[in-house]
Amino acid sequence: MHSKDRDMLRERLLKKLRKAFVFSEEPIYTLSSGRKSRFYIDCKRVTLDAEGAFLVGRLLLDAIADLDVDAVGGMTIGADPLAVATALLSSGTEHQVGAFIVRKEPKPHGDAPYIEGNLPRGSRVVVVDDVLTGGRSTIQTIQILREAGCQVAGVVVLVDRKEGGRERLEALGVPVRSLFTVEDLLET
Repeated sequence: MHSKDRDMLRERLLKKLRKAFVFSEEPIYTLSSGRKSRFYIDCKRVTLDAEGAFLVGRLLLDAIADLDVDAVGGMTIGADPLAVATALLSSGTEHQVGAFIVRKEPKPHGDAPYIEGNLPRGSRVVVVDDVLTGGRSTIQTIQILREAGCQVAGVVVLVDRKEGGRERLEALGVPVRSLFTVEDLLET
């Protein structure tokens, strides 16, 4: 994608993300880790919106263009709309990618009890998520994928809260890319 097109798409998506950003003077928002925070990013308001899903899919495809992967996905539910939008928009392109979902709990039947989607052993994948904070669920996702015989080429997140998740993932040897950081949402 040309940089001018990428910049235009990024601006449109950033505008939507800023509308989904909620800030408080007191730490009143409970994160998935259980920790309290002064801000919350309701990414599903963006990723489940028609235009938002399109923008996310296009920008994620661009972010993984150099990685030569078979599929994108991650832990349900944050990764689901990102993975589907990316896979859908890859249709008809030179390099199509599939989507997969990693369950939080294993299903009692099947060959890959944690993984949904067409993800054969040996697949090269990118893990996606809407928000990266501490990285706990992404680390769990990477472990499940590696146990299933997949090669994790990287992690791409919509927003990095810059609270240590990137460093934890990179310590596992997994490169991390983010479309935006919390600072991008705070800028006016």
